[in-house]
Amino acid sequence: MNRLLIFGLGYSGTAIARAAAASGFTVTGTTRADKPGSVAFDAAEPAIAAATHIVSTAGTDPDGDPILPRYAAAIAAAPNLRWIGYLSSTVVYGDRGGAWVDEDTPAAPSQPRGQRRLEAEDGWSRFAGTHAVDIFRLAGIYGPGRSAFDELRAGRARRMVKPGHMFGRIHRDDIAQAVVAAMRQDRPAGRRVLNLVDDEPSESAEVVTEAAALLGVPPPPQVAFEEAWATMSPMARSFWSENRKIACAKTKAALGMSWLYPTYREGLRAILREERGNGLP
Repeated sequence: MNRLLIFGLGYSGTAIARAAAASGFTVTGTTRADKPGSVAFDAAEPAIAAATHIVSTAGTDPDGDPILPRYAAAIAAAPNLRWIGYLSSTVVYGDRGGAWVDEDTPAAPSQPRGQRRLEAEDGWSRFAGTHAVDIFRLAGIYGPGRSAFDELRAGRARRMVKPGHMFGRIHRDDIAQAVVAAMRQDRPAGRRVLNLVDDEPSESAEVVTEAAALLGVPPPPQVAFEEAWATMSPMARSFWSENRKIACAKTKAALGMSWLYPTYREGLRAILREERGNGLP
């Protein structure tokens, strides 16, 4: 029996859990609070020992990866474990001045949060001598409840104008299908890097304009990047301070799949269908 343990049943973790269960996995996840089908993070040893597959969706904190200091030894000793996945971020590629990078491009983080992510990747990669380890580098995550629609409905959306500054995105459901596809492969021990990013990097303002059109509302006014910089949060400034385009052709070939939502256009339409099915305007 395939038994998956997910460290972190948040937005992506919950989607992975659903997709894995639909694919025949017995799924357990760790949480900091009570949640059906979960175990407390501080009591995960039995779930680790039983797992054939482990995926961590936990981000880093100022001290680094939160899982490995507590459970590295238990993971190394897990008798049935065959595969490990770690959800990282494309921030490890650093600023490339708008140039393309792919799965073989060496990481070169240009800010502290990228360095922490790279250190976490290295920590999880230490298991690759005895296990198949997949490092998933995710672009900006979006999906129902986490998209330009939410900002438009709340009146917070802005069309930031910075020509040539493009971002990659990945829909929540494409994260889930990619992780399950990787888990289902029979792969020898070793480390693999997979880029989870859609097929069309695009300017932020384009996505907001498309979302407004789908909602049937006027797009918000354009805001020059230089004007917006003064009021940005530190995280937003970090986000906008790097410019790169991420290729994913090698990932799709390795997993034998195509994206459900290859661009933000298909993704936004799917989100709107789901949200309106749940009663949102």
